[in-house]
Amino acid sequence: MKIGLRGFILGIVFKRTRLEKMTYGKQMQSGKAFEYALINKLFSKLSAQTNVRIIENNQYHIAKECFNLEESKDQDAYKLHSSFAINLLLDLEPRLSNDINESDFLELEIQDDTTGEIGDVRDILIVRAIQKWEIGISAKNNNDAVKHSRLSMKLNFGEKWIGIRNSQSYFDEIYPVFKELEEIKRNSDKKKKWVEISDYQSKYYTPVLQAFISELTRLNNNNPGVIAPKLVEYLIGKKDFYKIIKRSRNVEIQAFNLNGSLNKSFDDTNPIYKTPILQLPKTIEKIEFKDNSINTVVVKFNDEWKISFRIHNASSKVEPSLKFDVRLLDYPKNLFKNIVQVV
Repeated sequence: MKIGLRGFILGIVFKRTRLEKMTYGKQMQSGKAFEYALINKLFSKLSAQTNVRIIENNQYHIAKECFNLEESKDQDAYKLHSSFAINLLLDLEPRLSNDINESDFLELEIQDDTTGEIGDVRDILIVRAIQKWEIGISAKNNNDAVKHSRLSMKLNFGEKWIGIRNSQSYFDEIYPVFKELEEIKRNSDKKKKWVEISDYQSKYYTPVLQAFISELTRLNNNNPGVIAPKLVEYLIGKKDFYKIIKRSRNVEIQAFNLNGSLNKSFDDTNPIYKTPILQLPKTIEKIEFKDNSINTVVVKFNDEWKISFRIHNASSKVEPSLKFDVRLLDYPKNLFKNIVQVV
């Protein structure tokens, strides 16, 4: 039996209910489509100036399929936004269009999403092996989320995020909550939905977040000057990158130049714009619930860094696992940011 391309992609990637596949799958589809438009716009703009090639791996073909599933007007929008973004990127990175010799290839590659789990949030990797140079792009379509991370009964977020294990007190606090969710799932034969539970956010989300606040505070107090930089580095990425955000009427580029690897000159050719090096925060100043919220925690650091952690259920059905939507609320004033209007 043959299945359509849309069903194939969404069915393979997300094994959830039909409604969730279409909703969550659409977000994935549009994000991958934007990645495809960006990498191909890079290729088309640079192929006349330097030797450039696209590594057509599995991720590239998935992105191409997602792009082809979009309506023609949306495809045109991806192409247009990509063109404006790449024009600015060329002004920021002279090495994109300048090579040493004919064997100095510029290689473009879409990375597997799992690289984010090890601190590399770059969707598109751009490499000149001969120059020992690389930069990366994190592509966002109407979305500025930083990272999606989970909490569960056994998941040690301290060890995974910052290399320091959580305390037993933390696991003692969250155990009753996730144990009850596990029993609800088992007793309902995996059919119970969150909306069928009254006040489920205050009953389950809030106590997990309270335990999260207590544990993050404990880790910070026991490891002064260590937690803040490691936490921010894990959440925004260990590798320097440009974040390109596509919105309906504009495209924004942000330069997360934490290690100083972005914005390099090529011989006497200098970037038109400068992207300052960002300093990671040194301390956590406050950890608290967002005003009038029972599902979001805000962590405030020094140097104006501020990050929110909104907890939610990743599935409509009850699971003993919760997911964070992490967003960068504020950042140092010297973060390079340029918004280009798209007409």
